[in-house]
Amino acid sequence: MAKLSQDDLLAQFEEMTLIELSEFVKAFEAKFDVTAAAAVAVAGPAGPGAVAEAADEQDEFDVILTSAGDKKIQVIKVVRELTSLGLKEAKDLVDGAPKPVLEKVAKEAADKAAEALKGAGAGVEVK
Repeated sequence: MAKLSQDDLLAQFEEMTLIELSEFVKAFEAKFDVTAAAAVAVAGPAGPGAVAEAADEQDEFDVILTSAGDKKIQVIKVVRELTSLGLKEAKDLVDGAPKPVLEKVAKEAADKAAEALKGAGAGVEVK
């Protein structure tokens, strides 16, 4: 097998959905017995207010489809792109609204998914 450059690997990752990328990270962690935890910066002593503020900060969000709207077919297409579900599964998810489309994703990914769903005419809630 030919060795891939960083650019080639990044190009492959760009084509993956969030679910596929998450599954890849889990497989990578299992294969090499590592964790993909973010580096934590060490700061000086903080007051009690700083600890409470850090605990309130949410880093995982759920994107919930509240309604399909008028353009149900467009919403199904967007759900399929976001989740890599099959046509039947995506249709069932849209028909069964309110249901979560993505769970425990980063704020940027949640906002991007919510915008895509809203653009297709769906009712969306990010929690």
